[in-house]
Amino acid sequence: MQKCIRNFISSNSHSALLLVDIGAWPFHDLLEKYPKRAKNIGIFEPGTISLAAGLSLSGIIPIVYGISPFIAQRSLEQIKLDFAYQKTGGNFLVTGASYDFSALGYSHYCPEDVITLSTIPGVEIVTPGTPSQFETLWKDCHANSNPTYFRMTDHCNTKECSVEFGKAAVLKRGTMGCVICAAETMDKVMAAAKELDVTVLYYTTIVPFDSETLQNEIADIPKRIYLCTPFYKGSITANVVNALKGAEYGIEESGVPLEILRNYGTKDEKDCYCGLSLEQISRSMKSFFYGK
Repeated sequence: MQKCIRNFISSNSHSALLLVDIGAWPFHDLLEKYPKRAKNIGIFEPGTISLAAGLSLSGIIPIVYGISPFIAQRSLEQIKLDFAYQKTGGNFLVTGASYDFSALGYSHYCPEDVITLSTIPGVEIVTPGTPSQFETLWKDCHANSNPTYFRMTDHCNTKECSVEFGKAAVLKRGTMGCVICAAETMDKVMAAAKELDVTVLYYTTIVPFDSETLQNEIADIPKRIYLCTPFYKGSITANVVNALKGAEYGIEESGVPLEILRNYGTKDEKDCYCGLSLEQISRSMKSFFYGK
């Protein structure tokens, strides 16, 4: 991600990078080389979002880089009023995902970012699972005049696949039903589904949601949908239900439970608590599709 953004700022004079302390060291070269377009505003996320909106309205492509809860929650009103309401574009790059900063506690968790930002019409939500996927999605949509939230993680997938903004990738086809995964859950889902006769769709764009691919892929198979996402459960359920358009269906979901995560521990320990370890996903999928 850093290389991609560094190249973009260096090659585009109508761009600006705004940091909120995090990222100040990795991007120190940009701060020194482009002092008028690369700024460390400090721990002032809401004001930084408003500043980015002003730059956007003046013709600059702004990038704000921060931690997910401080952008998606602390600055929610500014994203809503200064970007969505004004119909202006900008890019919000966040690290931390749901609980990458697992040892720092609930103040640094944000499993609710996707479902929260989904309530603001016009905001795009992108969830790349690898650095190369980020680069592809960035090229697709960074200058499309919409506010775009790029949710990134330190715990990337090890396998790659081709992705496109606004489109789901078909990773596997089967006859027993469909598994939908997103972001960094792809590796675990593909491992869990290896011996299962199921279709697997991988979403790196949550909003706008690709209903067409889902509808096409389940047209001739049972409408049994298994969701596996690293966000709060329910974050994409409404999109899936709307895509099914009244058909009879069954849905099961693995995701972060809708509760305040008061426990500490490593990322892997958090995954186990949330039912998102490979073993837990595998058992849940087999039970849903095969009753085992």
